[in-house]
Amino acid sequence: MTDEFKKSYDHIRGGDTGFFEQPRGLIAVSGKEAVKFLNGLITNDVEKLADGEQMLAAFPNAQGRLLAVVRVIRQAERFLFETDEATRQKVFDYLFRFTYAGDFFVEELSGGLRFFSIFGKSFLPSTPPFIELENVYGSDYFVDAADADDFLTELTNIDAVKVSDELYETLRIEGGIPLYGVDMDETTIVPELGIEGLVSYNKGCYIGQEIIARIHFRGHVAKQLTGVIWNDEAESDADEAVLVSSEGKNAGRITSRTFSRKLGREVALVFARYDYLVEGTELNAAGRPAKIKTLPIVR
Repeated sequence: MTDEFKKSYDHIRGGDTGFFEQPRGLIAVSGKEAVKFLNGLITNDVEKLADGEQMLAAFPNAQGRLLAVVRVIRQAERFLFETDEATRQKVFDYLFRFTYAGDFFVEELSGGLRFFSIFGKSFLPSTPPFIELENVYGSDYFVDAADADDFLTELTNIDAVKVSDELYETLRIEGGIPLYGVDMDETTIVPELGIEGLVSYNKGCYIGQEIIARIHFRGHVAKQLTGVIWNDEAESDADEAVLVSSEGKNAGRITSRTFSRKLGREVALVFARYDYLVEGTELNAAGRPAKIKTLPIVR
């Protein structure tokens, strides 16, 4: 942990502003049959989404397993889908195949835009963003590439710090934000993410609904994404990713791990088995005593 890392971390955790640029996908869907098609593909109900509002949703396969997590933003009769760069092409291809089936149009918008996550104090840019989204630590902005330098100048003028990849990883884990390909993938059953508002259980049929609904109405998942905090202040380079209960049973696995400067402890995102999900449950994590912490790990 370098001095620059510590300084930037303390700057943001102290309530000041930081920014992180990363590639993200933005895909537009429109057409008279957009609502019909979309509600047959994703876990949430776009018909109930008001103009200007956003919601989380997942694309599941027929087995209820995760293809992508997206944020959906409604702009009048057009819907924008924001997603990880890792799933951008997959989401576009998945949607585009329905353009041959009816009044349904798909457009890739990512190429002309740059994406910034803003941490800390609220930031109201005078440079008009293409779109603004809410997140757990501040706001996200897609900005036209031609306006990006002006946008960055505004951030510099309020002493915003540039967040490094290493720092973003720590903030992401503390915030309980799963990363596709690391904390979730096509082996993940959608309800295992435990993300509030990701699934509507009142709308019509969609791909994978039967399995997702069965898990919900059965009462619980077999395992779920949650957090862990180690009891001691040590930092470890061990690659071991196993969670073990106090009775010596397999309790789950670690997916992402970092040291939280604010808590003075190592923390991690984990998939814990249902019997061990209660906050404060004592476990052995990667060979050391730890406790379950509901997400986000740091508020």
